[in-house]
Amino acid sequence: MVADLFHYGHVNFLRQASEYGDTLLVGIHADEAITYKTKPILTMEERVRSVEGCRYVDEVIPNAPIEIDREWIEKHNIELILHGDDFTPELEALCYAVPIELGIFQRIPYTEGISTTELVSRVIAARGRIRD
Repeated sequence: MVADLFHYGHVNFLRQASEYGDTLLVGIHADEAITYKTKPILTMEERVRSVEGCRYVDEVIPNAPIEIDREWIEKHNIELILHGDDFTPELEALCYAVPIELGIFQRIPYTEGISTTELVSRVIAARGRIRD
């Protein structure tokens, strides 16, 4: 996950994900790997620390690849790969071809009404109301 501007939609996703097994391992993508959306506002360290602070998460791995391959799955002893259902079929096929082929890919419903993009829009709209 990108986990930029960590919010309750992220928490909801991680809560749901934690129900699929005994251990929840979360990979955080590096800035340069994120090509399907804008560059994160928070640094890698800030994003990792935010996700580490979530009670549903057991371990966080920085610099997780966008395209999950067999080597990464085996290296981290992963039994199931989870993602929100907000990806296009093309992006899902690109990022998760191997987990899909292995039958270890599962979608989790996206939390409606909150997103990093929405938060950024709110900040921009509020900028005129904020005093330094």
